[in-house]
Amino acid sequence: MSDDRVTETPHTTIIERRGGGGGVLIGLAVLIAVVVAAYFLLVRNDSEVAKNNAITSAAKSVESTADKAGSAIDGATDAK
Repeated sequence: MSDDRVTETPHTTIIERRGGGGGVLIGLAVLIAVVVAAYFLLVRNDSEVAKNNAITSAAKSVESTADKAGSAIDGATDAK
């Protein structure tokens, strides 16, 4: 009879880390782009609000002046 020979060799597992952090850099770049875009949208929105407030103020001034002119005209026609 022949004896079976069993040889066990040690197994070495090699784990390679790939990628030099390119994904992290791309994610950081996208995050910065989103923050910058949000900032400019907010600044633009504030600018629109300021413009709208200025137009409203000017319209109220014109309304007040028109009311005064109308009163003066009414007073002039009543005096005759």
